Amino acid sequence: MSAVGALAPAPADAGWRGLVRNHALPVAAVVGAILLLWFAAAIWLNAPQVAAKLDQSGAPWSARDLVAGTWSMERPVLPTPLQIAGELDKTVLRTAVTSKRSLVYHAAVTASGTLLGFALGSLLGILLAVGIVHLRVLDKSLMPWVIASQTVPILAIAPMIVVVLGSLGLTGLVPKAIISMYLCFFPVTIGMVKGLRSPDPLQLDLMRTYNASPAQIFWKLRWPASVPFLFASLKVAVAISLVGAIVGELPTGAQAGLGARLLSGSYFGQTTQIWAALVMAALLGALLVLAVGMVERWVLRQMGARP
Repeated sequence: MSAVGALAPAPADAGWRGLVRNHALPVAAVVGAILLLWFAAAIWLNAPQVAAKLDQSGAPWSARDLVAGTWSMERPVLPTPLQIAGELDKTVLRTAVTSKRSLVYHAAVTASGTLLGFALGSLLGILLAVGIVHLRVLDKSLMPWVIASQTVPILAIAPMIVVVLGSLGLTGLVPKAIISMYLCFFPVTIGMVKGLRSPDPLQLDLMRTYNASPAQIFWKLRWPASVPFLFASLKVAVAISLVGAIVGELPTGAQAGLGARLLSGSYFGQTTQIWAALVMAALLGALLVLAVGMVERWVLRQMGARP
């Protein structure tokens, strides 16, 4: 009887209960704690301004009035999640996508520069990695410069790139893409160098025993071994590329893009607009990383990997 009970299928809802208990509840607890701290921080940071206005009104006020005021300021130091959600509702759901007041429109503008810079940076990173792995002179001479290139702050380089390309007649999308490329080629280069060098020496010796050419070793051994390293690097690169596109919009005085929304919000003290643009940028970054992950799973399935 015990053996039959051991082989009996688990209840249908057992999997859902385990999922809720092991995943949903911890996530909900963390999110709840963050929201609680956020609302408390909004009271702390906005309270001085609200208290000053209440004192100026001359009417008696209570702590409840103070808290309500800190959560409903027009230009708060720190907006509450509800205020940010209201701004997103207004600029995403209640505004036409083609309108320049729509965050979807600005996200699309930023995404175009992000994807172009990501494509250029990924291609450059792969080519540099192939050269570094196969040419010893590049490994000794180029690799240190690749690493050193990331020690210069992008905020210092971005205006120079914009000015130089502007003098050549290249404005708009191209400067943002170049800045994104500058940021995202580095993780791809480092990851691909590691991946192309990941095959075991015994495997390389076996290929040479079969009299395989360098091209055959590359395509049949090094490249397949580097694919997991490549996609891990691409997930980092696409997120960094988004940062580069936003940074590239700041010194150009762009009229569209999430960087332009951040800049205009800072000029006019619209902190809720700034936070809404930041949330939209985070969602866009998560979507891009998710897209790279989907491509990774498809490629690995085509290579015969188990799901």
